[in-house]
Amino acid sequence: MDFPGLAEAARRLAPSAPSVFSPASVPAFKIYHLSLFVAAIAAAIFAVVVGLMAYAVIKYRRRADDDGREPVQIYGSNQIELAWTVIPFLIVIVLFLTSARAIHEIQDRRMPPGALEVTVVGHQFWWELRYPQYGVVTANELHVPVSDPDHPWPTALTLLSADVVHSFWAPQLAGKTDLIPGQVNHTWIEPVRPGVYLGQCAMYCGAQHAHMLLRVIAEPRADFERWIRDQKKPTVRDPLVAAGRGIFETTACINCHSLAGTSADGRFGPNLNHLMSRDTLGAGVLSNTSANLRRWVDDPGAVKPGCLMPAMKLRSRQLSRLVAYLETLR
Repeated sequence: MDFPGLAEAARRLAPSAPSVFSPASVPAFKIYHLSLFVAAIAAAIFAVVVGLMAYAVIKYRRRADDDGREPVQIYGSNQIELAWTVIPFLIVIVLFLTSARAIHEIQDRRMPPGALEVTVVGHQFWWELRYPQYGVVTANELHVPVSDPDHPWPTALTLLSADVVHSFWAPQLAGKTDLIPGQVNHTWIEPVRPGVYLGQCAMYCGAQHAHMLLRVIAEPRADFERWIRDQKKPTVRDPLVAAGRGIFETTACINCHSLAGTSADGRFGPNLNHLMSRDTLGAGVLSNTSANLRRWVDDPGAVKPGCLMPAMKLRSRQLSRLVAYLETLR
C-alpha cells in the first residue's frame, strides 16, 4: 500500500543515508570495526571452504581414462578430526572475546561529568525528547552537540516507553536498544561530525511502525547551545491570530498536547512549543510547511493511516484560523 506522504518523507529525510557502514559516533565506530573483523574471518572461512571444494572437484573429476575405481578413501584421520574441531573452537573463542570487549566498551561506558542527558520516550508512533538539564521538551528531532576529542561531550539517553515495545536505532550513531514498558534502558551516542542522522523504531509497534522516524541533528557546541536558548524562549505568537488560539484551547487539542502559556497540558501527543522550528510533521511523514500542517490537522489518518491523532472535523474557516495560530509557534 502506498501511503500519502511516504515519497515526500523519503526525499525530505535523506540528508545522510542511515548505513551502519558510515559511522559518525564513537559507539558506532566500535560496532563498525567489530563488524569488519567478523566479516574478515567469515570471508577467510568462505575462501578456505570454497578453495577446498574447488580443489576436490578439479582433482577428482571424471576423466576419459578413468577405470571406474573410487579414489583412495581415508577413514578415521585423527589429524583431520582434530583440525575441524580445534580450529572452529579457536575461531569461536576469538569472536566471543572481541564481541565481549566491544559490548563492554559500549554498555559499560561511564559518562563524564557534564554529559548531556536526554530522556527518550517512545509513543505510538512518535518520539518524545526531554532535556531535564534544561527544561526543554520536543518531539521527533533529537538535537545533540558534536563531541570534541579534546573535550568529549557524549549524550546519555534514558529510554522509556509510553505504550508498547519500541526500539531506538540510529544506525550511524549507535546500535539498537529497546524501549520496554515498565523498564528503564540506557544507551549513549557521541557524534564526531555535524550532520543530520536518521533513526527509526526497529521493533514492530503497530500500523505506523515504519513511519516512526527520528532525526538526530548533531551540531557544533555553539549551535546546540543556541538551539537550547531558543527552545527556552517563550513561543512567539501573533496577537492577530487570537481566534485560532481560542479554537485550540476549546477543542480536544489540549487533552493530548501541551503548550506553554495555554491551558494545554496533555502528555499523549507531542509538546507543541516551537512547533514550527521542527523540520517535519508526523514523525517525518511530511515536511513542516503551511500546506502540510493544514493537511495534517485536518485529517491525520489520510496522511498517516493508523496514527492515533483524530481528525478534528473543523470547518474550513476554523481550520484556517487554527493553522494560522499554530504557524506562530516558532
